Amino acid sequence: MRFPVHDPCEGLPGTAVPRIHIDEEALERAMARPKARPEKKALDLAPRFHAEQQERAARIGHHFERARGWGAVEDAERRHRAEKDGR
Repeated sequence: MRFPVHDPCEGLPGTAVPRIHIDEEALERAMARPKARPEKKALDLAPRFHAEQQERAARIGHHFERARGWGAVEDAERRHRAEKDGR
């Protein structure tokens, strides 16, 4: 799907029109969500959603690293194995 791109600076020296590739399948999946109608809204939400996912992953990674220092990760793995072996 191609969207017309209007650049208010078009034709001015030193400016360029940004070109982006839009994954049709991903856009269709995004459009299926109630908050993502119309297409422009889905396209506006995508970068925010991606940034939030990356920030969340970084926070979770930070917590796992802290938990390793406490031995919590190893303890959780040990408990998980014991629970599976007990079934």
